[in-house]
Amino acid sequence: MLSVKEIFSAFLVLFAIIDITGSIPIFLSLKHSGRKFSAWQAAVVSLGIFLLFYFLGDAALQLFGVDIQSFAVAGSIVLFIMAFEMILGVEIFKTEAGDSGSTVVPIAFPLIAGPGALTTIISLRAEYSDVNILIALLLNIVIDFLVLHYIDKLEKLLGATLISILRKFFGVILLAICVKLFTTNLGALIQSFNIQ
Repeated sequence: MLSVKEIFSAFLVLFAIIDITGSIPIFLSLKHSGRKFSAWQAAVVSLGIFLLFYFLGDAALQLFGVDIQSFAVAGSIVLFIMAFEMILGVEIFKTEAGDSGSTVVPIAFPLIAGPGALTTIISLRAEYSDVNILIALLLNIVIDFLVLHYIDKLEKLLGATLISILRKFFGVILLAICVKLFTTNLGALIQSFNIQ
């Protein structure tokens, strides 16, 4: 069932964890070092990775005997750490760009469709309906495309200080959402144990 509230909430979660604004300095660094990338290719490949994980991730969880609530709790802990990274400006999860000059690495993966974002897309299924999550994902991919397409203009428009402020702001939002995700799903897990 379509819900503007759910779409907006899921959009904010994904926007915060993909952190396209926080990745602008990385994109600029790649561009200045002579690495060429296609905004279209990055958007399409990222969307493909997200959809593949979204629809097949459940089967993978069942294979390991893990339910969606348990995965959501585990995912909220990972997101909690990533929110601290954004707020404090530290790097806890190390990512390597790799030697490839393609758009796929490191732009589509891991900068856009990274481990944290893939964990998030599965975790959101415990909270929101599929159609609302997928609309929120599509909106995020459109924004990712626009950021990559207009990266030079954004560099002049925003400046390093504003980019840093945006990163910290969405870090705080993500932290608050993580707490909600954790408490909601932990409560459901505890209740399921009591029923058994």
